[in-house]
Amino acid sequence: MSRDPQSSSPVWPSIWRGIKCRCPRCGRGWLFHHYIEQVDNCAVCNEPLAAYKVGLFLPLIVITVMVHILGFVMLEMELSGHGSPLIYLYVLVPLSVVVPLAILPSSKGGIIGLLWAKGWSDEQDR
Repeated sequence: MSRDPQSSSPVWPSIWRGIKCRCPRCGRGWLFHHYIEQVDNCAVCNEPLAAYKVGLFLPLIVITVMVHILGFVMLEMELSGHGSPLIYLYVLVPLSVVVPLAILPSSKGGIIGLLWAKGWSDEQDR
């Protein structure tokens, strides 16, 4: 890795760049070259990004966000009087498929930005 693990980068700008699916270092290069397939190096600043694997933290974040969204929608439907099973089926099933697919790249990018800013990598012990 090209960075000193002891050096600290600003965390929130790195996370924000990752949420925008950009390189956490320069903010100009793309973080993914397909849907969520991570690039090995940034095309602009050549920062090695392959060492930052999100592992099982990504599903934890996405599931936590989805539980809050679906819980809010179900509560709102019950309180407004639209809580029939057919309405649940028409609203919650598409919502539970589309929203995770929409937030997956940004969530992964944000986690990669956090890992990069803190210098955390799964290759430190190797």
